[in-house]
Amino acid sequence: MTQAAHMTSFQSGSRQLEGYVARPEGDGPFPGVVIIHEAFGLNENMKDITRRFADQEYVALAVDLFAGRNRAICMFRFMSGWLFNSLNNGSIHNLKAALTFLSEQPSVDESRLGAVGFCLGGMFAVCWACTDDRLKAIAPYYATNPRPLKAVARLCPVVGSYPDKDFTTSAGQKLDVELARYHVPHDIKIYPGAKHSFFNDTVRNYNESAAQDSWRRVLVFFEEHLAAKAEA
Repeated sequence: MTQAAHMTSFQSGSRQLEGYVARPEGDGPFPGVVIIHEAFGLNENMKDITRRFADQEYVALAVDLFAGRNRAICMFRFMSGWLFNSLNNGSIHNLKAALTFLSEQPSVDESRLGAVGFCLGGMFAVCWACTDDRLKAIAPYYATNPRPLKAVARLCPVVGSYPDKDFTTSAGQKLDVELARYHVPHDIKIYPGAKHSFFNDTVRNYNESAAQDSWRRVLVFFEEHLAAKAEA
């Protein structure tokens, strides 16, 4: 069970970022995972997911990319960064700083680090992992792909979950093809009948069967690539 969960802060260049960290009982060292929120920000849903990872014997850090800033302006900057420089922008730098902070925690094994992201956060997870070999596995949910797509040749192993008939569906399908082309270990699944944000149990698009199956797949995949205990 989770030993501790609390808000924290860390530096990214001249900016102070905030996050929510949860860790399991015991001394570790445990694998670490960075959780990247969707457009709703670091809300109770993201904090709950962070605690769920801690219950599975990860030290988990959910990053607040909106910290101290206007959400609308941040969203504009995020999308501009994705369009014009998806692999090297301020958000990617902030996520790298978050991973550095997480890896420096005494209970974290810096050789076993991963990330999970939702929509906006899924996009960041994929783009970020193309340029940071500290990440050993990522789990994007309903995410768009980096530009150019060939950058995914440098990805770590990926377990991706996408809804059917969503604006991200084709991105998941293309990612599946490209990862196979570059022989990157991956498990990409499209969920028929599921809608965007199907993993978020606080919104009406929540799909229990898709959410539970994708969670199981993430745990099994992370067990394989981060050597953590996987439990349904």
